[in-house]
Amino acid sequence: MEAAALLQLWALAALALGGTQTVLGGSQPTLPDHRVSLETGAIFVHELEQELFQAAFSESEEEDGSSPITFHAHLRDHPDLPRWLRCAQRGPHSSAFLYGSPTAAEVGTHIIEVLASNRLTYETAAQRLIISITPSLEGDPPYQGEFLVGNRNVEELLPDAVQEQFVQAASAVWDHHDVHIINITSALDRGGRVPLPIEGRKEGVYVKVGSHAAFSPCLEAASSPQSRFLCHLGQQPLASCYDTFAPHFAILWCNLTLLQVLPTPTAPGPVWGPGVLEGSGDFQPPTTSPPQDLLPSFLLTLLVPLAVAALLCVVLGHLMCCRREGVAKRDLETSDIQLVHHTTIHGDTEELRSMAHSRDVPRPLSTLPMFNVRTGQRINPMVGPPDGARDPLIPQQR
Repeated sequence: MEAAALLQLWALAALALGGTQTVLGGSQPTLPDHRVSLETGAIFVHELEQELFQAAFSESEEEDGSSPITFHAHLRDHPDLPRWLRCAQRGPHSSAFLYGSPTAAEVGTHIIEVLASNRLTYETAAQRLIISITPSLEGDPPYQGEFLVGNRNVEELLPDAVQEQFVQAASAVWDHHDVHIINITSALDRGGRVPLPIEGRKEGVYVKVGSHAAFSPCLEAASSPQSRFLCHLGQQPLASCYDTFAPHFAILWCNLTLLQVLPTPTAPGPVWGPGVLEGSGDFQPPTTSPPQDLLPSFLLTLLVPLAVAALLCVVLGHLMCCRREGVAKRDLETSDIQLVHHTTIHGDTEELRSMAHSRDVPRPLSTLPMFNVRTGQRINPMVGPPDGARDPLIPQQR
């Protein structure tokens, strides 16, 4: 009875919880879709502002007017984001950023579903981000450099103002204004360790920039083998542009990476026609096929295996029948003494066998069981009194 009552209570609780979830899910507000178009080979950053989602929640807020909101994003019909896109949010009171750099493999339309959760009221609000990716007309920049910024977190480099400031500093190092950011990656995503909770300690950010202009002498000196050797000794590399990024960005010059990307030749694609057949009238497919001579193929398929089989039979028959020596040839090659000796043994064996078949005399007494040599008495050991085994074989004289 107790088990049945517990089962009934569990069923009622499940039904009540399911009804509550249905009501909450049905009342979830949905923000308008946000459409974005971008090209490959450039950084994409989209800020999820708390004020935009705060308006979709109810009036219950904190004293300062803002509620803690946590953002979760995933690709539609998938549990996670695509491999080129990441989501960063430092805390529930700060905005979140969707950032990444699409490549040629991600060309197309990506629908990202964003879900904002209110940490106080447990309300949720959803929004769809439709990203259209097109291939870049200029292609990847041939000269690319990656800098490690040691005094920043990844969300601190994602705002447009900070990116513009970094591009200006990189252009001064590059000695050219044709510089743009290709990708931004947190050092934690590249195998870095989480920094200690000390004031001023940051996780570090890798910033990849590209340009169509060649590397400046300062960058080439910073990545030279002599500079690598000094970095191995724990010293600063040979470069004259240390102060270009200071004091906003602390660049770790020993982690500088320069890469020259060669253009990849593209194979010519198919040429599309107007879609209309040349000439007039409908297309008439051929109804008959030209005659073909199949006799050589038939003879080759049938006669060659038969010829090989016949040849093998002839060789096998010659080895088995024509290569035998015979009795006469063997006797001619054997000496007379050996033949006489063999004949004698054979004849004696046959004579003994014939004598054994014609034997009609009784068996010798010595071959019979329990034979007494002196008296000739024979006792069958299988028949007799129970103590017959104790009877003396030689009777005593009285």
